[in-house]
Formats: sequence, structure tokens, C-alpha cells
Amino acid sequence: MYKDFNEMVKAVKQRKRGTVIIAAAQTESVLDAAILAKRENLADSLLVGDKPAILALLEQLAPEYRDSFEIIDTGSDLQKAAAVSVQLVHEQRGNLILKGKTETATLLRAVLDKEKGLRVAEVISDVLAYEHPDGLKIMSDGGINLNPELSELIAIIKNAVWVAQGMGCPNPKVALLSAIETVNPKLPSTVNAAILTQMSKRKQITGCEIEGPLAFDLAVDPEAARIKGISSPVAGNADVMIVPNIEAGNIFGKIVSLYCGYRVAHFVVGTKVPILIPSRADTGENKMLCMAMALSCMPEEK
Repeated sequence: MYKDFNEMVKAVKQRKRGTVIIAAAQTESVLDAAILAKRENLADSLLVGDKPAILALLEQLAPEYRDSFEIIDTGSDLQKAAAVSVQLVHEQRGNLILKGKTETATLLRAVLDKEKGLRVAEVISDVLAYEHPDGLKIMSDGGINLNPELSELIAIIKNAVWVAQGMGCPNPKVALLSAIETVNPKLPSTVNAAILTQMSKRKQITGCEIEGPLAFDLAVDPEAARIKGISSPVAGNADVMIVPNIEAGNIFGKIVSLYCGYRVAHFVVGTKVPILIPSRADTGENKMLCMAMALSCMPEEK
């Protein structure tokens, strides 16, 4: 796994840069991200939305970039901006979609439309990376699946493993988190974790090593794992943490960013191209890191 986001951005810049389609780009932070990506030679951006508003913001933020982006005018209609952004993917005009002013639900409604959408997997999931002092770590799913069943957890693991591999970790160690490390029938997350661990041992899930249930300290702290007698390649050394439900994932993501102060990035997996749904309040730098994370999982062109 990359040691930090700076290393990840550097690696992505060494490839042929991609194109980000920004849905409803008439907002300051996404234009900041587009300008940063352009400045860093990381990615180009195709701006979809209210053209006069976009041009006014570009003039305000970085007038030297006012004429540096292609803009597709959809007016102030946020649903239209989302639909046009999805259509541009079908036309192979971009490698990922970044949410701008549009609501997440509006963008995902267009992305998941049964006739015109971009879904390619039964289960989509949000994969988050955070910049821990020991290196980048991954958590999923804190944004899409409310209370995933076993089959959905398998897909969530596979999606997270695919991202980890794209970020330089060929055989990630996956911890299935719960409140305890023993199986308790009254706590379904422990039962699911035990089943998934056994499936991994039988090579029914490949490309990673899985262990669970594990309390968070046992997943990340080798000394805690030693004291409790948990011996496995994953315990104390997890690269990927899988949470049991969206509540745990949402709280986890906000704690690492707001309390710990770690930089984070995330995107949705299971669609034709990555879908980036950061908060509209996130900074331009954070949204640029989301671009880089998604681009890191794109296959290198030969």
C-alpha cells in the first residue's frame, strides 16, 4: 500500500492522466479540485452544469484557467447535470464522475438507472482510504449499504480488495470488525465474520487474507492481539477494515478525519467508472485526492 497520499498522487501522475466528469460543477470546492488536478498534471476535467456560473467562479478562483476546461451547459437543473454526466461516460468522454453541487441521491439515481445507468455489479459500495502514520489504510462500507447481509459483505470485501490492490497492496490483510473477537449468535456481525473467515481459508474468497471477528484494537494493534492470544497474519496488521453496517462506517470515517485529523479520500465501486461523492463541504484538496485514489485503480495503459 502507498505510504501516504503524496506517494499515491506521484504514482498516478506517472501514468497517462484521466478525465474527470464533474456533475453540476458550479461550486467552488469542485472547481478548486479541478484546478489543482490540472495544475498538478493529475487529470483533466469536463465541467457539466451552469456555464455562466462556472465561468464566473473560474474567473474568481483562477482567471488563468478560465478557458482551460471544456464546459457543457445544462443550466441550473441538477438532475439534468447528473444525467448528462452519466451519458458522457457511455460516450467514453471521461474516466470517473465527481459530484459537484448536485445531491448524492440525485447523482446516484442517475448512475443506478436501470436503462441508462452505470451499474456493473449487484452490490456497489463506498471505499474510504485514510492516511495513518503507518501508511494508507482502507475502510468499507460507510456510505451505501445500510446493514449488509452475508452476500453483500462478500461483494463489499471484493470491492475493497480491488481498491487496495490498485493502491499497491497485492494481497491485503482484511479485518472484519465487530465489538468482540469471539462468535456470539446474538451478535450477527460475529457470525458473518466467522463464516467469511472460513470462506477465505477455503479459497472461496481470494486475493486477500481475511480474519474476524476482530475488535478494532485487535485489528490494528499487534500488542493487543498478542495479549489476547489472537495469532494470524491479519491481527494487528490489517490493511483493510470491513465494518458491519453503515452506522459504524459513517462514525469511523468521521472520527479519523475530524478527531484524528487524517486526510481521507473515497469513491464508489461497482459501477462502470468510479463515482466520487465527497461532501459538498469538503475542500478542493480532499476532492482532488478522491480523484487520485480513483485514478490509481485504473489499469495502466500499455
